Parts: sequence; structure tokens; C-alpha cells
Amino acid sequence: MAIKHYLQVSDLTLDEYDYLMQRARIIKDRFKKYEPYHPLLDRTLVMVFEKNSTRTRLSFEAGMHQLGGAAIYLNTRDSQLGRGEPVEDAGQVMSRMCDIIMIRTFEQEMIEKFAANSRVPVINGLTNQHHPCQVFADVFTFIEHRGSIAGKKVAWIGDANNMLYSWMQAAKVFGFHLHISTPKGYDIDPACVTVEAEHYTVFDNPSNACVGVDAVNTDVWTSMGYEAENQARLKAFDGWIVDEAKMARANPDAIFMHCLPAHRGEEVSAGVIDGSQSVVWDEAENRLHVQKALLEYLVIGKVDN
Repeated sequence: MAIKHYLQVSDLTLDEYDYLMQRARIIKDRFKKYEPYHPLLDRTLVMVFEKNSTRTRLSFEAGMHQLGGAAIYLNTRDSQLGRGEPVEDAGQVMSRMCDIIMIRTFEQEMIEKFAANSRVPVINGLTNQHHPCQVFADVFTFIEHRGSIAGKKVAWIGDANNMLYSWMQAAKVFGFHLHISTPKGYDIDPACVTVEAEHYTVFDNPSNACVGVDAVNTDVWTSMGYEAENQARLKAFDGWIVDEAKMARANPDAIFMHCLPAHRGEEVSAGVIDGSQSVVWDEAENRLHVQKALLEYLVIGKVDN
């Protein structure tokens, strides 16, 4: 199989996602039954981190071991990348020593350059512009709880960040409609939009964005790399908390989603994130299962067992 990278949601087709969803369900079921499954025996994943992580490192590292392979952690501070080695050179060298690479970094341009010089698949574990693995897990979680997401409505309340841009691509791929509400000054960057306007609607009022939706999604108000803006963001985002009143405007069976970590009392109330409509813990766990399916597919292709 030709090398395929996963750098943003749009890198895979709906048919590929349908296959991967099926594989994730099978792999998750085996995991729950404690059935060993080692399709990546003697294969190696290299994980390159420039940003801190909990769920990304744990899900990829545990997932690769559970598939029978090995995972190697590299922090850019402790590697030659941190001393100015060109990304292109690092891609050439690392890809000669492993079977697949996951990178969690700042700029999308960095991971694009790396992938262009890699002999093995590269996965985006997060950049400032995209977070495809998280949104893949989120869509999988929605389907687990509510069935097909096609034709449904999903609200995004908060910053125009990497999660939003990945959700926008997912809306096009999976055929749902996205309601977007961002505070003034933190709205969509047209340069980051890669889908047609028919796939989303922008609302000035976050409560109105929640009307009639099947899922409400948010994220922390201050993402990694923007800590210096925290006080300004707290002021600008006043009123954008996802609370019980906003959830009441969604459909009665709507679910609440959050990629975590969460700040109760800021972007979400404790009553919502810890309430009966919240699926955040399933989202977090499902990072493990969808990424195992992704690792399997990118390294060895489709399987039927």
C-alpha cells in the first residue's frame, strides 16, 4: 500500500472512515474481552512531542503496545530537533528506523514538511491548526451513543481553534451540519477554512447556536501556547460557558462533548460535564480504540479479521 499520512480529517474518505469505525468497534470489543490482538508485532511507533500531553501520549503508547508493537517517546527538547536540526532531515532519518510516526507540535507546516520527507506514515497528534485524531474519536463516540451522525447538527461553542477546524472538515466528510459561535476577536480565520459554507452556520449568540442540535461541543478557552492571553480571553469569553440553560436549548437527547482537559466554571459548568448528557469519558477512552484502528490501517492496510 502506498504511504498514507493522517495530517487532517480530510485526508481520509468517508469509505475509509466507515472501515476504520468498524475496525475500531472490533478492536474495542477485543480490548474489553481481554483478547490479545497483535497485528503490529515487531513494528515501531515513534512519538515526537513538542507540546505537553496526557491523552495523546497515553492512547498512542498504550495502543501500540496492545497491538504488539513498540512505542518510542521523543521530546524535541531532548532530541536534535530541539537544537535546530532541519525538519526535513529529521523526517528522513526517523522514518528509516521505524514503521510509523506520530507528531504533536505547534505549526501544521512543520508536520507537513516532516511527512513530505518521511518513508513511513505520519499521524498528526495535534497542531495549532488541526486535531484530527480527537475529532475522529468524537465522531466515533457520537455514533456509539446516537447512531449515524449524517444529517445531524453539532454545535461548537468557544474559540476558533484546531478542534473547530477539524470539526468543520468532519462536517463535510460525514455529512452533518455545524453550528459555530465564537466570541468577537476569536472567530474563524478564513485561511484555515477548507470546507464550503453550506456545511456550517455562524451564530453571534452561543445560546442560539445550541437550538435543535444533537451534540454540543466546547474546549478550554486558553489552549496551549496562548497562556499569556488568559486574562483577556476570560473577559472576552464571558457568556460562552456551556451550562444547563444552553443544553436545554439543544434536542432532549443531545450529548455534551469536550476533548479535555476541562475547566469547570469556565467553558463548561460542572452540572453539564458531570451530568447525564456528558460523554467526555467515553471520548477520552475512544482515542485509544480509533487510533489503534488507524495505526493498523496505516501500517498494514485493510484486514478482515
